[in-house]
Amino acid sequence: MKFEINDTVAVLDDDLSGSITKIEGSEITVATTNGFELKFQADELVKIKDTRLMNQSLFSNKSLESVLSEKETKKRQNLSKVSSKERTQPAMEVDLHINQLVKSTRGMQNHEMLNLQLETAKRRLDFAIKNRIQRIVFIHGVGEGVLKLELEYLFKRYEGLKFYDANYQKYGQGATEVYIFQSKIS
Repeated sequence: MKFEINDTVAVLDDDLSGSITKIEGSEITVATTNGFELKFQADELVKIKDTRLMNQSLFSNKSLESVLSEKETKKRQNLSKVSSKERTQPAMEVDLHINQLVKSTRGMQNHEMLNLQLETAKRRLDFAIKNRIQRIVFIHGVGEGVLKLELEYLFKRYEGLKFYDANYQKYGQGATEVYIFQSKIS
């Protein structure tokens, strides 16, 4: 494309536009609408025929602060408040016994089963956090304690959690309860 001084141009991979002030070979200097002079290669620019398009930016005429505050307001509106009745609901239960996760363990090695159990636990924990579920019980069984140790290691990587042995009368020694602290929405 052939450019001339005073042509109105837009940058292809950026939200910049302006008019050409200098041409040196394939390097073109553009005075942007914000008053900056920037250098571009000719193949990075496109000529604008209608100068009304030049002043339209990604955010129209809004400032960055107004766009960000608008986004934050929408985010707050999308989060629904959890009533006290819902908070006292029984804990979500996730049974991590391998026979509850797959039909058959035939051909699976121990580390594959452990990885499946941990992935399931992580997915369910993320689900609980996203949906503001405050308590979740992971039923892991007693066994040799490998899964329980791995779960504790997983839980320590999250902030805003506390975990402890679940109700002994209901689950025995083979379950861990996780309490998720809920952040306040103002």
